Amino acid sequence: QVQLVESGGGSVQTGDSLRLSCAASGRTFTSLIMGWFRQSPGKEREFVAAIRRSDGNTDYADSVKGRFTMSRENSRNTVYLQMNDLTPEDTAVYYCAGNLDYRSLRRRTGNYWGQGTQVTVSS
Repeated sequence: QVQLVESGGGSVQTGDSLRLSCAASGRTFTSLIMGWFRQSPGKEREFVAAIRRSDGNTDYADSVKGRFTMSRENSRNTVYLQMNDLTPEDTAVYYCAGNLDYRSLRRRTGNYWGQGTQVTVSS
């Protein structure tokens, strides 16, 4: 089993930045591909970013490319999501996820999930 705990959400204004953190415990962290997803009221949970376990390569949704950066610190079993130039469209609950398989992570199949952290961006 894996436990994921997000932190760092909050209420900010357009153009501000936030950094989300996700601390993992349980299964060996380095075996997991980690990702961030978000969900707004009335919408499906959507992919935001992912980072692979071995080479640290990252993938991003088109809507956040150039503004968000995902990183991982294996020594602390933690992943981060640096979010810059936030807009009201980024308002959502952000969830950390982990999976042994990249495709499964993206398809939200069999993911370990955190409890989520709220990000609210006002204009």
